Amino acid sequence: MRYFTSNSKKHLSYQLTAISQQLPANSYKLAAILLSTFLISCNNNNNQFDASGTFEADETIISAETSGTIKQFDIAEGQTLNAGTFIGYIDSVQLYLKKKQLEMQIQSVLSQKPNISTQLGGIEVQLDAAKVEQQRIANLVKANAATQKQLDEVSAQVEVIKKQMEAQQSTLGITSSSITEQTSPIKVQIEQLNDQLAKCKIVNPVTGTVLAKYAANNEMAVQGKALYKIADISLLTLRAYISGTQLSQIKIGQAVKVFIDTDAKNYKEYPAEIYWISDKSEFTPKTIQTKDERANLVYAIKVRVKNDGFLKIGMYGEVKF
Repeated sequence: MRYFTSNSKKHLSYQLTAISQQLPANSYKLAAILLSTFLISCNNNNNQFDASGTFEADETIISAETSGTIKQFDIAEGQTLNAGTFIGYIDSVQLYLKKKQLEMQIQSVLSQKPNISTQLGGIEVQLDAAKVEQQRIANLVKANAATQKQLDEVSAQVEVIKKQMEAQQSTLGITSSSITEQTSPIKVQIEQLNDQLAKCKIVNPVTGTVLAKYAANNEMAVQGKALYKIADISLLTLRAYISGTQLSQIKIGQAVKVFIDTDAKNYKEYPAEIYWISDKSEFTPKTIQTKDERANLVYAIKVRVKNDGFLKIGMYGEVKF
């Protein structure tokens, strides 16, 4: 038996009334019987379902993360994509050239660093010569061929050269560190460019089906421009509305049955589960018929339904508790 909403019953009632007025006088009784039977049948089936609503999904709009010309964009509406799938890229030539410029700038700065080993080489030669002289004088002192004063003078000279070497090494080290630190801001700029270059790649972030495509190859993309809309339609949500008197009949996690039209007279049944109940009432949407159509305020509920491929976003569904 096909079930009708209030509006459809009124419409068909008006049609039957109009038809009966065109019948011969002796047919009025038959028309009245048909009309009464129709209204009784509709009233009996009026409460067949507890709530009605439409199917929806958690849709995600993927936008461009940088500006430039779209060089590749390989998706189509209805295509299923996995998370992490590379689907295209935005022109990144200027970013790449800027990165190369900064890398060359780093090399130019680092080329100013002193060669510490080379600049200390001369002092090291002097120190080695002084040490040799110190050892020679020490041997002469042992042989009583030189005085202690001579040995002390050579030893002092060795210490002076050591201090000079340490000072020079410290100066060169500070200079080298200062030049290296000058490259730090440039390296940060390169990291920023690397991030921008990565954002030039269009990588699908979620698994789902492409619902709409908003851009195409060779179009200009700006940061924040919507490229496509995707949603996981393997599980759909039926957002339905119930009256306040029905709140006591349901709870989160409750198993329910969802029905969709298969033809003019039959329904297809799906097992489902209530996973959200609104804590605020709202006015009845014009397109929704509830169990108690006289109720002005209703509560929204969300029912999770596993999609076998026949459920579509925007399709109407009925709920029976």
